[in-house]
Amino acid sequence: MKTITIEGQLRTEFGKSATRQVRSQGSVPAVIYGGAKEVNFSAPAAAFKGLVYTPNFQLADVSVDGAHYKCILKDLQFDKVTDELIHVDLLELVEDKKVIATVPLKFTGTAKGVRAGGRFVPKIKSVKVKTFPKNLTEVIEVPIDNLEINENIRVEDINAPEMELLNSPRIPIASVVMTRQLKQEEAAAAKETKK
Repeated sequence: MKTITIEGQLRTEFGKSATRQVRSQGSVPAVIYGGAKEVNFSAPAAAFKGLVYTPNFQLADVSVDGAHYKCILKDLQFDKVTDELIHVDLLELVEDKKVIATVPLKFTGTAKGVRAGGRFVPKIKSVKVKTFPKNLTEVIEVPIDNLEINENIRVEDINAPEMELLNSPRIPIASVVMTRQLKQEEAAAAKETKK
């Protein structure tokens, strides 16, 4: 699994003016929680780019004052006006402690319905899971080969035995819909049989 390395400086001063000073130096205040202790640090905004501006799910290896923390991204805050990143929350991964994470879905194969002229429509891009850190994956693969026209794949159809899926099991994650051309062909065929 891809890991982004972030070098951070421990923050000792807090409050609005201290936070403003950190940001004025081009750094972003951040916090790591979920482990033995909460770690407040700051790192250059550029260090977070690979973790923040990507659809991929990846780990962060954060180094602060010689200590290393394996983390996942938990929350972000952007400035309402400038859209700049202003705060990052990271969750430390502890081996024997389950974490909740949002993992992207990757649809594999070609649906039967698509081969028959339908159109594949993904409904959701990721699911929320609860699992141990060692079971976290970059993506959850969902095979769609047997999906027919007008059929759905639902959350309950995802095969991820080592993860507890937290989304509602009946939510459709993808479907194959009939294209306009196929509808017109079916209507024309129905008219022909009526004659």
